[in-house]
Amino acid sequence: MQRHGNKKILAVMSDLFFSVKINDAAKRAGLSVEFVKDHEEVLAKAKAHPTLIIFDLNFESVDPLGVIAKLKNTADLKNISVIGSFARTGRTEAESPRDCCDMVLARSAFSQNLAQILKRHSGTP
Repeated sequence: MQRHGNKKILAVMSDLFFSVKINDAAKRAGLSVEFVKDHEEVLAKAKAHPTLIIFDLNFESVDPLGVIAKLKNTADLKNISVIGSFARTGRTEAESPRDCCDMVLARSAFSQNLAQILKRHSGTP
């Protein structure tokens, strides 16, 4: 987990309801959140070293696994914490993200633990 004083997270998702939930939890944790919907923009914004990047692994138009692989294979970006969440618990692809994400959770578990996850990444006790 990075603690460079950067209190920003990136969220790569298209679900408006889930975006509002993340935004509210981030504010309570003292973090700002920027929502990104394009794979090139994710890579560009990652250069600012956010404390965390959250990926909706069901957001296929962004190619989340491809973007995460690029992040983790870039020396300057590989230490950024990456959490992936997915909507369906029965996905057979769920094992593949575990190889490149720091944490992978079903969306229900991610929602349930969102406050604690963001608090941990905010660097506050």
